Amino acid sequence: MIIGIVLAITAGALVSLQTIFNSKVNEKTGSWSTTTLVLGMGFIASLLMGLLLEGTGMFRLRHMEAWYWISGAIGVGVVICLVQSIKRLGPTYGISIVLTSQLGCALLFDSLGWLGLEKVEFSLTKLLGVMVIVAGILVFKLTKLESAETDQSQEKGLPQE
Repeated sequence: MIIGIVLAITAGALVSLQTIFNSKVNEKTGSWSTTTLVLGMGFIASLLMGLLLEGTGMFRLRHMEAWYWISGAIGVGVVICLVQSIKRLGPTYGISIVLTSQLGCALLFDSLGWLGLEKVEFSLTKLLGVMVIVAGILVFKLTKLESAETDQSQEKGLPQE
């Protein structure tokens, strides 16, 4: 279990780091160039690591549903949406919303047993957990707005409340 937690924390850090890098590339090239570069580099890195660690055995594909193959195309949507959300919202706010959406969808898919997942019992405590995260994002955003208003008041020499 500890290894799973460490891997999940590492994945979260890497997603945040990649998202920031992607947004910086997007500033210089554009969304579609960024997506092509990101997914192309990911393909090359994955191919090389797969060959190094698994050899040609990585090409022996086990039986799977045909519609699972669209995962790569979904990756295009992920990169485009992440890059654009970071551009419009900033890294912390954008990633917070992305992760909350990811958690909410995971809860829905688990609870309904969709997409071949083992059905996990839905509970109000699980929903409450997601709602606490949403509340945290709102607190973060509202604090940021309040801070910006205070900064503007100070620049104009207006009295503080």
